[in-house]
Amino acid sequence: MYQTIELSTLEQVMEIVCEQTYNANEKRHRSSFIYRGLAKSSYDLQTSLQRNCKHLSGKLESSILRNFTKYAMTEDPTLTHSVWKQMMLGQHHGLPTRLLDWSYSPLTALHFATTENNLDKMDKHDCVVWKIDIEEIHKLLPQEYRDVLHEENARIFTVEILDKVADSLEDYDADMKNSAMVIIEPPSIDPRIINQYSYFSIIPSGMQNIEEFLNENTEHSVRYVIKKELRWRIRDMLDQMNINERIVYPGLDGLSEWLARHYFVKSE
Repeated sequence: MYQTIELSTLEQVMEIVCEQTYNANEKRHRSSFIYRGLAKSSYDLQTSLQRNCKHLSGKLESSILRNFTKYAMTEDPTLTHSVWKQMMLGQHHGLPTRLLDWSYSPLTALHFATTENNLDKMDKHDCVVWKIDIEEIHKLLPQEYRDVLHEENARIFTVEILDKVADSLEDYDADMKNSAMVIIEPPSIDPRIINQYSYFSIIPSGMQNIEEFLNENTEHSVRYVIKKELRWRIRDMLDQMNINERIVYPGLDGLSEWLARHYFVKSE
């Protein structure tokens, strides 16, 4: 069962940022958590494919990927080699996919939780940061998937590792059903992926409700609800820590977004 915890002070928020566990073997502090920030606490954990195609997601997904690959071949001729690579490149460019974005950085998640198209609404509603445990999630995987991680001496899947056990959506969905999902680290195809410390969860077609899955199968998952009165305070703190649009979206677009917000004048 996942927890829901309300955060109303900056000190409570900083506890998330500093949450690492000492690893005796490595003699270092490490974390197995990844995070997802949402601008409204009412938003569900839902993939772009689910939002876009709704009840027809299963029927339309293969057509979306097939046509994306057909037209994107000029950008990357190797796309036909892996359906997972097709998804990740497509997700990065706004294609509806079954991937759900996460970040290894809680600061990046806080950035997305305190992002608004209309900044006058920043203090009008609560936001949320989700936390899940990679190790806990991967313990739910079929044995074959856990074995390949062990053989590769890896704690997280890559495209190459996942292709060894599931190179098609059909195989993956049959293996996962509605009771497991893979966490994968994408290839560094763009500076945004690198700067955002991006990870993805690959949601199987049988998993219609991600929050229900977390509630029924995990103990370490947490839904942090950040009170609306705290959002501007966090936003200003992140700016000083150099976590902003200019860094998260490197390039002129991100620079312009950052400057627009930096010079935003609040309504009286």
